Amino acid sequence: MDWSQLVEAHGRIVWKTVYRLVNDEAQAADCFQETFVAAFQYSRSHPIQNWPGLLKRLATAKAIDHLRKRVRTGSISLCARSVENAVDGARSPPAIVESREIAERVRVELAALPQPQAEACCLRFLEGLTYDEIAAELNVTVNHVGVLLNRAKASLRERLMEFAPIPTTCNAPEVKS
Repeated sequence: MDWSQLVEAHGRIVWKTVYRLVNDEAQAADCFQETFVAAFQYSRSHPIQNWPGLLKRLATAKAIDHLRKRVRTGSISLCARSVENAVDGARSPPAIVESREIAERVRVELAALPQPQAEACCLRFLEGLTYDEIAAELNVTVNHVGVLLNRAKASLRERLMEFAPIPTTCNAPEVKS
């Protein structure tokens, strides 16, 4: 196995995966290295058929671990330049600030999910993997992927309710007495 070739071929995918989650260059670099070390260790005892899939999964797990450490220590912070476009159409300063707040809160709540739910959520919604691909990566059934994603979405929905739009009275249905 030529590891320099492997890093060259798949390093960009690993970097994008970890940076998207940790949003910090130093921590992303740590996760990047940890991902390839874990891949090396895994490859010594298992044949690898899908390097990009394995690396995405390992990168996601390492990034979630780093997020959890940041949440525990209270050092989670936002790097403005990578989150400015977190929400499409956020062009005004208040909209950009709100987008940053939402992105930061999603990071915190993602780190609070159980590991399998967080991994499935990241692989599906950030990496765009299909249920079949996620099932293969997590070594679970496709139905179990659906359960993991459903639980993750329900938990995130509940935890992020404060960011839900507040219905205005003009949009509310009229109540007859």
